[in-house]
Amino acid sequence: MSDLAQWIDAHAARAPQRAALICGEQVWSYAALAARIAGLAAWLEHDSGLAPGARLAWLGHNDPELLALLFACARTGRVFLPLNWRLGQSEIEAVLDDAGCATVVVDRSCHERIEALAGRTLWTAGGGWPARPALPDAVGTSRVVNGRGRADAPLLLVYTSGTTGTPKGAVLTQEALLYNALNSLDMHDVNARDVVLTVLPMFHVGGLNIQTLPALYRGATVVLVPRFEPAQTLELIARRRPSLTVQVPATLQALLAAPGWATTDLSSLRAITTGSTDVPVCLIEAVHARGVPVIQVYGATETGPLAIYQTIPEARCSVGSIGRAGLHTEISLRDQNGQACGPDAAGEIWVRGPHVASGYWDRARGAAVPFAGGWFKSGDVAVRDAAGLYWFKDRIKHVIISGGENVYPAELERVLAGHRLLKEAAVAGRPDARWGEVPVVVAVRGDGAVERADVLALFEGRLARYKHPRDVVFVDALPRTALGKVEVRKLRELARGG
Repeated sequence: MSDLAQWIDAHAARAPQRAALICGEQVWSYAALAARIAGLAAWLEHDSGLAPGARLAWLGHNDPELLALLFACARTGRVFLPLNWRLGQSEIEAVLDDAGCATVVVDRSCHERIEALAGRTLWTAGGGWPARPALPDAVGTSRVVNGRGRADAPLLLVYTSGTTGTPKGAVLTQEALLYNALNSLDMHDVNARDVVLTVLPMFHVGGLNIQTLPALYRGATVVLVPRFEPAQTLELIARRRPSLTVQVPATLQALLAAPGWATTDLSSLRAITTGSTDVPVCLIEAVHARGVPVIQVYGATETGPLAIYQTIPEARCSVGSIGRAGLHTEISLRDQNGQACGPDAAGEIWVRGPHVASGYWDRARGAAVPFAGGWFKSGDVAVRDAAGLYWFKDRIKHVIISGGENVYPAELERVLAGHRLLKEAAVAGRPDARWGEVPVVVAVRGDGAVERADVLALFEGRLARYKHPRDVVFVDALPRTALGKVEVRKLRELARGG
């Protein structure tokens, strides 16, 4: 393989009229997608002003053009940077500055952001942009670009969500995306007859790499949703009959709460994949009750993300596990001294494999700074049982050391998850003169009246006494990042001020 765009060319040659992408009522065949990639590659090479290795940003919702641009960058040796459209303007500027990115393609879904990017070289997509340069509709075959992309060349620059610190740019090569796709094929047993429903934003590796790119590698069909809406998602499941979809716990919870959940025909789904954060077992069991297997995946932006995962046959017999090491992945659990842990001992997850990012983007060097020894040290804690299954514990930075004992907030949050008293809840540490630190619940009340004692009573008889929260702070909403994850720094501030 010299570049990822060859995937699309191969399927266009074998099954040119097979649907590659569906977005709304728009259908792109593999032949049409291949032609669009060729045209955008020619534009990048001759008219964009971007040299090989330069970064090209996309600001917009999920759209076929995003994927066509990614493949065009693969063909021409440019680097694709999908921007999180949920970020504030200063945050977007910080990402662009860190990446050394001066050129942005703005989709019409983000038209209100364009004036604030006036200092950049702007191209527009989707039409309806007076006096703005637009991506070309077509390019003649005389300007076709022969592939200059390489397997080891950087292709995708994705910024971490920044739940505990400043976002960093993870650099994924073409080879990394290929091996991530191969892990996905092993996880999902993807075939060309599959229909993948993509509702998660493709500015994140979860929406782009868990199923979307792997489906295109295999010649399957991808149904793109610009933005997640519960009712629309259920309607598409009934009408488009997808066989696979990825949902984070927040979107899965929204689907379960939607009026149509109980009556929507889910029989086309072979599985729903979920991950991104700790997944409440009650959510998994609720989907299993509708006859659909739920498989968990563990990973990070830096791992592509597929590192540890369940397969469909394992879904019902290992509920709550994050699965086994990926087919092309090495996993090692290490203690605080970097020594390997034995079975059933909690340790930090270290990940190594060809799908792992080559490092973090260093603006000064204009390249990635590699991870030590090729290992990505995740900052997450897990245990591995005698059967080789991994069980997620928590983030190392989240661990509360109370009286010399480790307390994992995620374990406490599992007790709170889905309880009728609370709409949502999270746990953080508060400094304590006697114990050093104690766990505190930060919660949003549900429909009924609930007080501190009601919440604390939920832990009686369920967890060891030293793990019990010492207080409850009620808030109107949990602080979240632009990706919907709980923002740990602000959560700790709430816990300390309660």
